[in-house]
Amino acid sequence: MLVLLPPSETKSDGGVGEPLDLGELSMPQLTPTRELLVQALVDLAADSEASMRALGLGATQGDEVERNAKLWVSPTRPALERYTGVLFDALDAASFTRAQREKAYRRLAIGSALFGAVRAGDPIPAYRLSGGSKVPGFGTLAALWRPELPDALVREADGDLVVDLRSGIYQQLGPVPGAVTATVLTEQADGSRKVVSHFNKHHKGLLARALVLTRAEPADVKGVARVAAKAGLRVETRSPTELLVLT
Repeated sequence: MLVLLPPSETKSDGGVGEPLDLGELSMPQLTPTRELLVQALVDLAADSEASMRALGLGATQGDEVERNAKLWVSPTRPALERYTGVLFDALDAASFTRAQREKAYRRLAIGSALFGAVRAGDPIPAYRLSGGSKVPGFGTLAALWRPELPDALVREADGDLVVDLRSGIYQQLGPVPGAVTATVLTEQADGSRKVVSHFNKHHKGLLARALVLTRAEPADVKGVARVAAKAGLRVETRSPTELLVLT
């Protein structure tokens, strides 16, 4: 089973790993595009104002430009530790035992506008690039990644079930045919249901945690639903490829 998580805008600082070596990342067929984008961000960072416009940053976010300027030289840490925020708080990787962490490295991948996708154990630096950003000299990131990322993810799954928890913009970078997706809905007092973004991230993090910790190897949406329900989540199957998580 391969579980695809969305990245986060917020990322932890520092790290103790050696500087970025693209050859150390999973899915090596993506290396040429990764190299182009990393160098483009480094070059763009030489013009702070242009960087802030391209990345959609506010006046107080100049440190994000500095992160990009140092992409080739700053320390790295496993992607599982680099990304932060609501989903990753719910995943709570810091509580994993060594064996659970190794399982997370085998089962989790994280979408990335800069790297396409990385495995949870891949060593990456802090950076800033969103799925909707437009890097000067390139078209949309979806147009850049879509020709190669879907095949890379399918190969990485190696025939196993893919559970795609990425947000829409990152799914568009590299759709995975047949993947199981999860939709988080909040049920109102009148019985109506609606999407709420905060609960969406939190419950996807809880689902990802359940899928890491389970001894099961789900082969379809029903198997994913059983794991989720056993972990205390309230779920329904909407279709052979969509799980509903109700809050």
